Order: sequence, then C-alpha cells, then structure tokens
Amino acid sequence: MLSVECDVMCVCVCVTSLTSDLCVFSQVAEQLMTIAYESGVNLFDTAEVYAAGKRSSLVITTKLYWGGKNGRLIDVLISSEIVRAMTYVINQGMSMYWGTSRWTAMEIMEAYSVARQFNLIPPVCEQSEYHLFQREKVEVQLPELYHKIGVGAMTWSPLACGIITGKYQNGIPETSRASMKSYQWLKEKIVSEDGRKQQAKLKELGHIAEKLGCTLPQLAVAWCLRNEGVSSVLLGSSSPEQLTENLGAIQFLPKMTSHVVSEIDHILENKPYSKKEYRS
Repeated sequence: MLSVECDVMCVCVCVTSLTSDLCVFSQVAEQLMTIAYESGVNLFDTAEVYAAGKRSSLVITTKLYWGGKNGRLIDVLISSEIVRAMTYVINQGMSMYWGTSRWTAMEIMEAYSVARQFNLIPPVCEQSEYHLFQREKVEVQLPELYHKIGVGAMTWSPLACGIITGKYQNGIPETSRASMKSYQWLKEKIVSEDGRKQQAKLKELGHIAEKLGCTLPQLAVAWCLRNEGVSSVLLGSSSPEQLTENLGAIQFLPKMTSHVVSEIDHILENKPYSKKEYRS
C-alpha cells in the first residue's frame, strides 16, 4: 500500500497497488507504485496472498494469520500469544509497529490489557472496512478505542468492492469483478433487494458529486477521509487511470462541508449513533 499526507486533515491516503484478486502484471504494478509515490504516497499494504512489493523509502505493512500456499500460517489462538509474538518481532527489529485487522473492539481491548499487564507492546491501529454502506464499527466503536487507548483506524474498501463506482447501475458488466466465478457472493449482493436500493442511493449521490465537480468514487473516498477518526484510507487499484482518479479525491476534501455530509446522510439513511447519542 501507499500513503499520502493530507495537510487539510492531517491524515494519510493509503493505496493498495497490488490487488489480491486480479492478476496485475508486474509492469502495471510498477506503474501504479510510481504514480502513487510521485503523488506523495509512501505506505504500501501487502499480505501473504498479495504479490510482493519492493521497499525503499516506504512504509510497508503486511498481515499474518491469513495462511496461504507458502505454508507460513502462524497458528496463534490466544490474545496473549499474539501480543507476545508481535512484541518479539518489534524487539528483534523486524517491524516498527503492529496492528490488527478485522478484530472486534473487545479483542483489541483485550490485547491492550495484556500488553499493559505484561509490559508488552500493544497494537497501534485496526484495519476495518469502511464506506458509505458500512459505518457502524468505524464511526461508533473505534472512536471510543482511539480516545481510550490511542488505536487509529486504517480503513479499507472505500468503494465497497467496486459497488460505489456506479458501474453496476445497469447490471453486471462482463469484465467486472462481480462477473467472476469466485465473486458470486458479490454478484448476489448487487442483484439483491438491498443491492438495488444501494444503486438507487448511488444515483442520488451522483448528483452531489456532479455539483462538487468530482466523480462518484472521488466523492466516496473524500467522504471516508473527512472522518477525523480515520488515519488512513486504503485504495485497491488495478490501473493507472483508476489510481489517478482516486488520488484526486484529496482535492475535494475542502468541499466536504457539514452541509454536504448532511445531504449524504439524508440520502443514505444509515448514520449510526453511539449509546451516548441515544441517551441524549
């Protein structure tokens, strides 16, 4: 992945240049990395199931416990074992920090408690799915953790596996991800009743994007970035054109005013509320 400092909100935009699901040839991957790096991006996200990237003056993140065909599955089942293992990795100079991915707030808090109890190193961030149609965890649960223990949110899938690009407005294109046999679940999601409702909402959101002078994907990425609780937004790109468009979302951050955000919330009708807000 890659990361870009945004002086408007002091956040990073992170972009995955190597996707795990599409066969991106090495020359295209190199193009993506060059474009991202020259745009100020310096953080690359990888995993065992992703293609490998090169490192120079970059921040590289990776994931364990995914397994993969190379047999490097790390079988750690208890929080204390994970925290001890990550502390060892950092103390040996193999990494600078560690974080979690798709953990519950309770699991993250448990890891932090173990770290404090045994003088170990706690996680510094959590990777969570976050986009216009997936908001609860990042907007309600993670802010509490940030204020309590300083865990930041590194969010992924701002375009919801391509759903938010608008390319599924008139069905499933033959060249799209949802047309692939391994993505049958995505196709079913798109053609479902909820999926059709989402497409209708995206059509309305398209009018807002038009008024702001940006594309729907740029609006979606800027919307994620406008959240002060989000440290990074991870973008999966498979072409230079897609990456350039998504990086362009940064210039529309100043246009994400409270009025625009309210308009978006009115269309989505899915803004989550914390227990504190319910009581007030």
